[in-house]
Amino acid sequence: MSFIELFLIAVGLSMDAFAVSVCAGLAVEKAGVKQALTAGLYFGGFQAAMPLIGFMVARLFADRIISFDHWVAFALLCFIGGRMVAGSFKREDRPGGKKPDKTISLKPAQMLPLAVATSIDALAVGVSFAFLQVRIVPAVAFIGLTTLVLSMAGVKIGSIFGAKFKSKAEFAGGIILILIGLKILLEHIGAIPF
Repeated sequence: MSFIELFLIAVGLSMDAFAVSVCAGLAVEKAGVKQALTAGLYFGGFQAAMPLIGFMVARLFADRIISFDHWVAFALLCFIGGRMVAGSFKREDRPGGKKPDKTISLKPAQMLPLAVATSIDALAVGVSFAFLQVRIVPAVAFIGLTTLVLSMAGVKIGSIFGAKFKSKAEFAGGIILILIGLKILLEHIGAIPF
């Protein structure tokens, strides 16, 4: 897997966390470094841990399905990306809809379930990584760092601009994951030479 592919996966996975961070930024009167770092560490930590867990579990049975692993990676990435795209159209932060949820706080009781919920997709990506024989430690470190940075930015953006970009970020992340899944499939069936 190339650096660009890994970067795009990291950005795609971090879009849910970014969207939630924007909402958290809306709820924080003054979003400083402490608030941004809190969100970044929660989301980045879980985005790094979940693919590692998925990778470890998949390694237990990867040798049994090596002949169709590219289909598994394609299906998982398309499923995750499709859910993100569909979710971007169901958001209630549009004109005429409900106002964004201002109850999101940066307290552990709320951040922990949010971090788990936004990183479930990364668990499936970790399974894909096992089939693709990705070097997992640098990959999860990069995903975690990317999510940390984007989550910190999301808190700041939320505190400045509001929830305007939340759905667009989730839509873009979903499209990126679908395109990467398609590329993986086309490479393995020999439709593209790179």
